[in-house]
Amino acid sequence: VQLQASGGGEVQAGGSLRLTCELSGRASRRFAVAWFRQAPGKEREFAAVTRGNGGGSYYSDSVKGRFTISRDNAKNTVFLDMKNLKPEDTAVYYCAADERIILSSLWQAANYDYWGQGTQVTVSS
Repeated sequence: VQLQASGGGEVQAGGSLRLTCELSGRASRRFAVAWFRQAPGKEREFAAVTRGNGGGSYYSDSVKGRFTISRDNAKNTVFLDMKNLKPEDTAVYYCAADERIILSSLWQAANYDYWGQGTQVTVSS
């Protein structure tokens, strides 16, 4: 499975962006697909995940209510709609996927087998 992340850019605080993660190689509907982010000098942190087979979505407290993750299984694509962006959202955003990850492991980057290359999001104040 290969992942391609896109959609990053630079916006002002309060603005919006949509990130896209395209999966190729296998049908995506069974995969949990997550977005992680990594700011300079910080560890990679979980932002949002959509579970496979209609298993629901989860968000970190820092993005809940501002970010929405969705998927189009017919197009093997997962989106992250980000609104009301804040300077602290500035980071490289990565999408990750795994077919067998369990609920308790969704928040941990080390449990995902497949990763995209990352896309930069910069929010200016």
